[in-house]
Amino acid sequence: MTKGKINVSVDNIFPLIKKFLYSDHEIFLRELISNASDATLKLKHLNKLGEAKVDYGSPKIEVKIDKKAGKLHIIDQGLGMTKEEVEKYINEVAFSGAEEFIDQYKDKLEDSGIIGHFGLGFYSAFMVSEKVEILTKSYKDEPAVHWSCDGSPEFTLETCDKKDRGTEIILHLDKDSKEFLEEARINTLLNKYNKFMPVPIKFGTKEETLPLPEGADKDAKPETKTVDNIVNNTNPAWTIPPADLKDEDYKAFYRELYPMQFEAPLFQIHLNVDYPFNLTGILYFPKLNNDLNLQKDRIQLYQNQVFVTDNVEGIVPEFLTMLRGVIDSPDIPLNVSRSYLQADGAVKKISSYISRKVADKLNSMFKDDRESFENKWNDVKVVIEYGMLSDHKFFEKAEKFALYPTVDGKYYTFEELQEKVKPHQTDKDDKLVLLYASSIEEQHSYIEQAKAKGYEILLLDSPIVSHLIQKLESSQEKLSFVRIDSDHIDNLIKKEDTTISKLSDDEKSNFETLLKKQISEDKYAVQLEAMDSDAPPFLITQPEFMRRMKEMQQTGGGGMFGMGNMPEMYNLVVNTNHELIGKILGTKTEAKQQRLIKQGVDLARLSQGLLKGEELTGFISRSYELIK
Repeated sequence: MTKGKINVSVDNIFPLIKKFLYSDHEIFLRELISNASDATLKLKHLNKLGEAKVDYGSPKIEVKIDKKAGKLHIIDQGLGMTKEEVEKYINEVAFSGAEEFIDQYKDKLEDSGIIGHFGLGFYSAFMVSEKVEILTKSYKDEPAVHWSCDGSPEFTLETCDKKDRGTEIILHLDKDSKEFLEEARINTLLNKYNKFMPVPIKFGTKEETLPLPEGADKDAKPETKTVDNIVNNTNPAWTIPPADLKDEDYKAFYRELYPMQFEAPLFQIHLNVDYPFNLTGILYFPKLNNDLNLQKDRIQLYQNQVFVTDNVEGIVPEFLTMLRGVIDSPDIPLNVSRSYLQADGAVKKISSYISRKVADKLNSMFKDDRESFENKWNDVKVVIEYGMLSDHKFFEKAEKFALYPTVDGKYYTFEELQEKVKPHQTDKDDKLVLLYASSIEEQHSYIEQAKAKGYEILLLDSPIVSHLIQKLESSQEKLSFVRIDSDHIDNLIKKEDTTISKLSDDEKSNFETLLKKQISEDKYAVQLEAMDSDAPPFLITQPEFMRRMKEMQQTGGGGMFGMGNMPEMYNLVVNTNHELIGKILGTKTEAKQQRLIKQGVDLARLSQGLLKGEELTGFISRSYELIK
C-alpha cells in the first residue's frame, strides 16, 4: 500500500481557483460523467489508431444510487487508469489528462469529442462528499487500483481485484448532500446536463413491451422485459449533417428540447463551422409577434454535447437571444463566466459568425420563396429589426431582405419602397417622406385621408419602431418617416402652399379665443390651418418628434433625458375652411358656440382614443340630445 499527500502547490492552485471554482454544487455530477465520457472516447480513438488492442464493444456509463449506504456510484467502461496515472492525474491536481491526451494526438484526431480537465473536474466530487473512492483498471495489462480520500490532503492508493476495464467513482455523500440520493433529483440533473452526451448513460432499468409475434391470438397479452434505462440521446440533431435531416427531424428535435412547447417553430438555421473555431448547433425561430418580453435564455449552450448554460449572452448576439435551440462548441470552457465571454476573442468571433449565418439564411429564404417569407414576416420582424438596430453588419445585410408592409398588405424592401413612393411623396425640399401608421384601427380616419391623396402608408407596429426609423433616417440623406396622425394631411408632405384661408385674421383671433375656453392649454397647442374644405373641422395630432422620443425612452435609450416622464402633448388643428367653423362664428349666442366647439373637439379626441370616463359619458349624453 502507498500513502502520501496530494500535491497542491502554489503553482497549480491558482489555475484551479481561476478556472474551476464551482458556485453550484450540483455541477459535480456533470463533471464526473464528463470525465467518464472522456475516458470512453479516449479508448475509442486509441482503438482506431491501433494503440489499444481491446474489444471496445458498446460501452456505457452507469449512475447508481445506494440509498441505504449513502453512496452514489458513477461507473464507466473506458480506458481506466494505472497506478502511475492515478498518481499523476488525481494526486497532482494541476494536470489535466484530457488536455495532455489531445495535445499528444492532435495531429491524428479530427474531432475527439473529449471535454478535458479530468483531474480538476474530478475534485468537484468533494463538494458533496465526505469521502471519495476510485476503483479503476486500465486497458493496459496492469493491476487494478483503489484510491481513497476523505477530503483532506491524505489519500490511500493500493491494488484491488476489480476485473473489468474502466473506472468506478464512489461518493460517500455528506449530511448536507443527501438530496443526491433521491432518484428524482439525479434524474433531473441527468436530464439537465447529460441529455445529449455522446456515450449512453444508464440510470436504473425499465420495463419494455415486446411486440406480439406474427399470427398471435388477438387476445394474447404482450410480454415485457427489463432493459437498461438509457437517459440520453447520443446523436442529437445538431451532430448530424444537415443533408441527412428532414424538416420533421428538426421539429422532432425541437419537441425533445422543449417538451412543454406545443407550437412548432417557423423555421430553423443549422450552424456548422470548423474554422477558425469549431461550432455546431441549430437555432429555431418561434412565433414572436411584437412581444419583446418573451422569455429569453432558451438557447442551450453545450461543450461537446455536455450542457454548460442557458445564459448565452456574449456567445449569441443579443438580438438572437429571443430564439431557441442549441449551440455546441469545444472552444468554450465548461465553467463559462460572463467576464470570460466578454474578454475572449474566440467567443466574439463565434458571435459574429452566428449573426452572419442568420443573415445569410434569412436572405436566401427571401430570395428562394418571397411569398413564404412575407407570410412569416410579422412573426419574426421584431428579431430582424432588433438586429438592424444593434448590429451594424447585420443591418447592412438586412437591407436586402427586411420588409416594410403597408396598411393594404403589400410588402416592400427599402429599395423597392423608395422607388414606389418617390414620385408622389417627395416634398418641396426634395425630401422623401415615408408615411406610416402604428395601428390601422386607431388611426383609420388618418389613413383614409392619406389614401385619398394617393399616398402609400406603411404599417410599422413593432415596439422598437421609433428606434428603427431613427436609424434609417440617419443612414439616408433627405429621408424622413412621419406617422400619419402627427399633422394634418397637407402638412405631412409639404408641397407648395396654395390653399387660402376663408377666415380673416380677426375671425381667426375670435375663434381661437372661443376655443381656448374649452381646452387645456397645458395639453393642447392650437393650430389654425387653411385646409381643403372637405377635411375634418377639428383634428388632434401628436408631434412626430415628441412622440417618437417618448416611445424611444420607454423602450430603452435613444430619447432625451426625462422625455419618458413628460406629459402627453397634442396639437388641436382647426380647419379654417370647413363650413362648421364658419357656422360657429356666425352663431349669435356664445353658449351655442361653445356647445358646437365642445362637440367638435370631443369628436376629434374620440378619434384618437383620448375621450374617456366622465368626459366620454358627457359626450354621449350631448350626442343623444343633438339627435332628438
